[in-house]
Amino acid sequence: MKLKQRVVLLAILLVIFIFTKVFLIDNLDTSAANREDQRAFHRMMAGLRVELVPKLDHTLQSPWEIAAQWVVPREVYPEETPELGAIMHAMATKKIIKADVGYKGTQLKALLILEGGQKVVFKPKRYNRDYVVEGEPYAGYDRHNAEVAAFHLDRILGFRRAPLVVGRYVNLRTEIKPVATEQLLSTFLTVGNNTCFYGKCYYCRETEPACADGDTMEGSVTLWLPDVWPLQKHRHPWGRTYREGKLARWEYDESYCDAVKKTSPYDSGPRLLDIIDTAIFDYLIGNADRHHYESFQDDEGASMLILLDNAKSFGNPSLDERSILAPLYQCCIIRVSTWNRLNYLKDGVLKSALKSATAHDPIAPVLSEPHLDAADQRLLSVLATVKQCTDQFGADAVLVEDRMPLSHL
Repeated sequence: MKLKQRVVLLAILLVIFIFTKVFLIDNLDTSAANREDQRAFHRMMAGLRVELVPKLDHTLQSPWEIAAQWVVPREVYPEETPELGAIMHAMATKKIIKADVGYKGTQLKALLILEGGQKVVFKPKRYNRDYVVEGEPYAGYDRHNAEVAAFHLDRILGFRRAPLVVGRYVNLRTEIKPVATEQLLSTFLTVGNNTCFYGKCYYCRETEPACADGDTMEGSVTLWLPDVWPLQKHRHPWGRTYREGKLARWEYDESYCDAVKKTSPYDSGPRLLDIIDTAIFDYLIGNADRHHYESFQDDEGASMLILLDNAKSFGNPSLDERSILAPLYQCCIIRVSTWNRLNYLKDGVLKSALKSATAHDPIAPVLSEPHLDAADQRLLSVLATVKQCTDQFGADAVLVEDRMPLSHL
């Protein structure tokens, strides 16, 4: 064989070797990532049931100190949380030392300070579990039980971006009124034999108070994030106008995602994928009311999208508001880890996981059967939406490996 032919043959063999090596490494990396996703899912399922226990083992720290140390830019709590039951027990039982009107917002809530100085947000029960909220997908009062269920769904999905939430019963007469500020106390009234309050908020009205059963009120408490992590509020790029007859651009422009991708902080980093994770999360719980969202301040788009204020969910199990998924079906990208987790949860696993995760909550049962069934059915719609994307653009373009630097341009 002539020298020239040998050189050509060697060059061809070298190219084949390089492509084979790259292909095998990529496959090995993908396979390893998938195996880790599967192991993470099994770890989550093994630790899903959280019993509320009063004792913290192997530490002299308070439950509030532990929860504060958990918070980092990309998660509110870590994957392994052996102290979670003790922290949630403290949230559900610690003495209330001060009660005030809630922070700014449209819905009724109270700001409580628990023994040890920990702030929590209390949202009162407004509806029975089987009540169906009719009308627009964002209609009705906040649902306290939805906050509890949404927190546990955040755990199940492996996002770990929602503040801790637990159900709690409070006695308005003996626990709240003696420590209430004058501003909150002035909103208390009696309706029949029930103690009620209407608080201070945009939609709060004396004619629409939240009422206890006698003096005992069921509600949810959300752990306040540490003050060392101040929040920054952002307008959601897929927010609604809330004005009859006026559509937001994303509602009529199918190429809207292309414009979003050219805008900071969605042009690079994890924020756009966080938006899509959140769209899936909101669709599963039926929350069409995320007009704004919060991240940590001065994060330059690197911190997580924090899953705050999830109470406008689980209102109507028969209503599947597909427009909530607009970020997913318009951008047609999704994290590989999210895609894997969603597939692990099909065939009834999601419903079973939600029931198991909420079984030990003080206000259990947290969700009615129709809402649990609805979450399972909505999961199938999410999977079908991703499949439509992969059929159109290919899996390599749609499934984004989130363990690498991201650029959406």
